[in-house]
Amino acid sequence: MRDKDKEQKAGKTSKAEKQEEKEVCEKKEAEVEAEDVAEQAEQSAEADEKSEAEEDVKLKNNKKDKKDKNEAKIEELTDKLMRTMAEFDNFRRRSEKEKSQMFEIGAKDIIEKILPVLDNFERGLSTIREEEKGTAFAQGIEQIYKQFVTVLEDAGVKAIEAVGKEFNPDLHNAVMHAEDENLGENIISDEFQKGYTYRDTVVRHSMVKVVN
Repeated sequence: MRDKDKEQKAGKTSKAEKQEEKEVCEKKEAEVEAEDVAEQAEQSAEADEKSEAEEDVKLKNNKKDKKDKNEAKIEELTDKLMRTMAEFDNFRRRSEKEKSQMFEIGAKDIIEKILPVLDNFERGLSTIREEEKGTAFAQGIEQIYKQFVTVLEDAGVKAIEAVGKEFNPDLHNAVMHAEDENLGENIISDEFQKGYTYRDTVVRHSMVKVVN
């Protein structure tokens, strides 16, 4: 009877041990599974972080590329603008220069046509006799002549100094030569026709006589 009880007790103990072993195995399997799940979750999180980091880098690179392209475009447009402004400024200066040159040519042409009138005016005044210089007519003609000369001077037309000056081929045209002990070398003694300049440019050379 005791042996049977022992057998029954031993059977119960063996069954309990098996159950316990089973529970231990299931627990270990659960722990392993949990560890696998945790590891997978960690790997997934790392992958997500890596993907986000790569996306951030890619986004930053895209922004940098876009910024570089925009800066390059701005630089190109700025360069074109500066070139266009420089070309326009050159065109404006060239146009002003050409306009000034055309004006100068036109003005010189008109002055060359006026000078013979001025010469005739002076010849006419030189023919007035001494007793007639006090008359109203003579004084009126002289006033008109002075006004004529003043207008030309205001416009930039000036008579070239000649008599008593040293001969200058840039200003004077020597049509006669002579010897005179009272004057120095290469000095102008007489002027046959007045010369004129317009804004420092010779319009007509003085016709002169040079001595020594």
